[in-house]
Amino acid sequence: MKLSVIMPVYNRERYVVAALRSLIRQRDAADLDIIVIDDGSTDGSAQAVRAMMDEASCIRLFRQENMGVTRARNSGLSRLKPETELVSFLDSDDISPAGRFAADLDLFRRDPSLELTYSRMMLVDRIDDETLEPTRDSTSITVRGIHLSAAIFSRRLVDRIGAFDEDFVQAEDTDFLLRSFEVGPRCALSDTLALYYRRHAGNMTRQQDVQSREFMRAIYKSMKRRRANPSLKPIEGIFELKKLADWPFMS
Repeated sequence: MKLSVIMPVYNRERYVVAALRSLIRQRDAADLDIIVIDDGSTDGSAQAVRAMMDEASCIRLFRQENMGVTRARNSGLSRLKPETELVSFLDSDDISPAGRFAADLDLFRRDPSLELTYSRMMLVDRIDDETLEPTRDSTSITVRGIHLSAAIFSRRLVDRIGAFDEDFVQAEDTDFLLRSFEVGPRCALSDTLALYYRRHAGNMTRQQDVQSREFMRAIYKSMKRRRANPSLKPIEGIFELKKLADWPFMS
């Protein structure tokens, strides 16, 4: 099955090679198409990606002026191949765990009507970039959170959802996921570990005032859509949301 994975990159020279390696090691499980959108990086991110392209022809790199992660993701969607059957995402500082694609793609093979798998994520503060696994002394927590990389979408569902809302500064991924579940796709909530979300000083989610405002705006827009259109489905019970105090390393 042709699986396109969209990866926006902005000044992630430190992490992007590990992120790409975590995808490439799963080539046996999927016909991978890795779409990297360099959003005007000023460091060596593009060069690092090009070096990886020498060993993995499944990587495609596109550069654009710095326009933000939302437009970068839309740029990736616009470059899906005609034969793409499934779509997923990986941020350039995160890791796709070994075996993730093998587990969830099997669900699509067994059920051709399946439109979405949504799995678990691990937030972790230390990852070994050689083994691509959390270090022994890392702090972590595993949840079914709100993250694009937890999902694998069928192409037909992506076509129904449409593009990311470029009005968002952050939480465009939350809005995209909410719109995905609202249309009532045939979905499997898998217990697969879909990603290691790497916590570090450069995470956009550390801008907690912006994050909270944009997240609440995404929730509000979802409520408005569902009030206006009763055919849309409720989203309650899908995500495991926690208070900041429950995250041991969020500050």
